[in-house]
Amino acid sequence: MEAPFLPVDANRLTEPTSIAIAQRLQRREILTSLSPTAIATAYVPWGPDQLQRDRPVMLLHGFDSSVFEFRRLQPLLAATYPTWNVDLLGFGFTDRPVGLPFTPTAIKTHLYYTWKALIGKPMVLVGASMGGAAAIDFALTYPEAVHQLILIDGAGFAKGPDISRFMVPPLGYLAAEFLRRPGVRRKVSLQAYHDPNLVTVDAELCAALHLQLPRWREAIIAFTKSGGYNFLADKITQLTVPTLIVWGDRDRILGTADATKFHQAIANSDLVWIADCGHVPHLEKPQATAIALQAFIDSD
Repeated sequence: MEAPFLPVDANRLTEPTSIAIAQRLQRREILTSLSPTAIATAYVPWGPDQLQRDRPVMLLHGFDSSVFEFRRLQPLLAATYPTWNVDLLGFGFTDRPVGLPFTPTAIKTHLYYTWKALIGKPMVLVGASMGGAAAIDFALTYPEAVHQLILIDGAGFAKGPDISRFMVPPLGYLAAEFLRRPGVRRKVSLQAYHDPNLVTVDAELCAALHLQLPRWREAIIAFTKSGGYNFLADKITQLTVPTLIVWGDRDRILGTADATKFHQAIANSDLVWIADCGHVPHLEKPQATAIALQAFIDSD
């Protein structure tokens, strides 16, 4: 049975992994220091015996994405490790309460309380694209919560576009509506994959379901106005946690130079290239990505 907060369009999903995420997706009320009211946080738990096993894994999606981003990778990891696939504050299917800030600080604060509620022990934190920047920021602030860090074509060095000055009425509304357009989202997907055949109807649906949730537009505008993770580049060298950098060798979103920059900046790091792959190895080459992640996690 699918989560009641999912849009009815979720019934049109066709890929078995997409359907499995929809069926496992749930929400939990998470109390944080951000508000006296709990935040309904969306996540997908999957794996053996959950907290009875070592090496819990948490997955963080990219910008304007959701838990569906890990639909092909999570089941492969969950065969060995307990995994929690979480929607960040302001994104995906996590609630967007009125009055809350949708900033990197609020995101990592919410994530900390989510980690305490769901896991409560040092974890393997996996972040893809913007989720990589969120994971770095979290690991620097809460090192006691992160046992190993994994960045999949992660943001952090690359500066986002300076469009925050346009995020005022009515320009913010127009920018968000532009991002909502199916043609625009399809163009981004075609840029993200090396193999355009993977931009299927099911993939486009997975990438757009969360747009139908309340206050999607307001949260996207607020996060963009905050400047996002543009402050992070100078802090990356401060990371001491063991880190794996996984990168598609045909990435056309962030390019490939940042992979080496991460490897050079993070003292305790490994770099693995995924061949013939674009910006989303976890979607385009999930088996190769899972093998790289499992080898790193088990090497500890």
